[in-house]
Amino acid sequence: MMHGHDQSDPLIVAQKSANNTGSSVAESMEPRSGAKGKTLKSTTCRTRNRESVSPGLERLRQFVIREPKARLTTLLHHLTVDLLRWSYYALERKAAAGVDGRTWEAYGEHLEEHLRDLHDRVHRGAYRALPSRRRMIPKPDGSQRPLGIASIEDKIVQRAMVEVLHSVYEPEFLGFSYGFRPGRSQHDALDALWVAISTTAVNWIADADIRSFFDTVNHEQLIGFIEHRIADRRVLRLIRKWLKVGVLEGTMLTTSATGTPQGAVISPLLANIYLHYTFDLWVQQWRKRTARGNMIVVRYADDLVAGFEYQAEAKAFLDELRIRFETFHLGLHPQKTRLIEFGRHAAEQRRRRGLGKPETFTFLGFVHICATSRSGRFLLWRKSRRDRMRAKLQAVQKELHRRMHDGLATQGRWLRSVVGGYFNYHAVPTNSASLSAFRHFVLLLWYRTLKRRGQKDRTTLEKLARVSEKWLPRVRILHPWPNRRFAVKHPRWEPSAGIPLARICAGGA
Repeated sequence: MMHGHDQSDPLIVAQKSANNTGSSVAESMEPRSGAKGKTLKSTTCRTRNRESVSPGLERLRQFVIREPKARLTTLLHHLTVDLLRWSYYALERKAAAGVDGRTWEAYGEHLEEHLRDLHDRVHRGAYRALPSRRRMIPKPDGSQRPLGIASIEDKIVQRAMVEVLHSVYEPEFLGFSYGFRPGRSQHDALDALWVAISTTAVNWIADADIRSFFDTVNHEQLIGFIEHRIADRRVLRLIRKWLKVGVLEGTMLTTSATGTPQGAVISPLLANIYLHYTFDLWVQQWRKRTARGNMIVVRYADDLVAGFEYQAEAKAFLDELRIRFETFHLGLHPQKTRLIEFGRHAAEQRRRRGLGKPETFTFLGFVHICATSRSGRFLLWRKSRRDRMRAKLQAVQKELHRRMHDGLATQGRWLRSVVGGYFNYHAVPTNSASLSAFRHFVLLLWYRTLKRRGQKDRTTLEKLARVSEKWLPRVRILHPWPNRRFAVKHPRWEPSAGIPLARICAGGA
């Protein structure tokens, strides 16, 4: 929700104007870490503790806050051997190898030698990015998504550069942006949306979907956005390399002038930068200059949800957003972008007009429903999407068939990790029925798999249900009510906030 920028928010430190390209803006030099000949002692550990990487990045963040219009001319010196080492240990150990064939474990056999050589090549300009190896992964709707698997060195350098760029952009990203940001998760975005709809007089929800966003990002416009803040040509050259490197499928190398490399470590951050300039800053100004009623906004990567008090403003917003996106080679999906009547008073208003229940919308794996509590008050009900659950169960069935002849305990341990992982994300208040259904169908699939092992198998469903108590987690809600977690992460009662809770979307804007 966007009703003024709250400087007291611990997650929002500064905000950036839409255009910082005027010639009057001086190009400030960001001070180098370890100045005056003092060598910083390495504090890097082999964990993912961000604070242990480099105190220079904290100084960089503070400089960005003090100088919101400065263009940073020296950034690459932050890419140290220590940061590369931290980046290596932050990567997924069992990830597939890229076109170079080197795995995480193989690269670590002579890690220090490899990292010093990589650091030297990056700073000399001799580092060459390799094409990504394409792999197709299934989507819940049955189609396939192309995934690019980068080489181990590309992953290391990209992960380190992401850490540097986070110090630059985190103070500038707005509060309603949640995707792929440090300290923010999908559940933070879900909490923000729940609180915003539950406490604000919005009656219409615009559920917007950007068509093929990651495939249509324009490279030159993306670089132009980055140049608003960064003037280090070596960093810009690295980013251009990763954008232009292409994908190798068999012996066929494919390159494109649009899109961010899907699966690349740096892609989510580049996507956030692109949407920060094309959407976030624009919608912030639209709220201030155009909207007269209440308005809420939550964005997680390319998933957008906006709420409005008045239908006319909601329609105007979508029309102007389409025009805005066309300017930057983006488009709203015509079938997946909808405007629905939804909110605290939607059910009553529709009943007066002789209409049915309010429509529902999906966001981050959950269906959002207008409902009422036992006391008769409005309650935003959330349940797991059926298509996603169905796709997950199909994957479980396929893997159980592969593990058919494993021992009961081996199968049970694997299923415990599957069900536990599903519950870790989906066990939110009001979703108990979906959790019970998922657990029940997993048990049914397990029973059918055991019966197929042979005609002499005497396992009954009742016996397996008793055995499953040892292996399958019981249904229970793991997440608190969104307003409680939201209040802890985004306290608004301090005098300096100056804005009541009901008019703030998580993080402020």
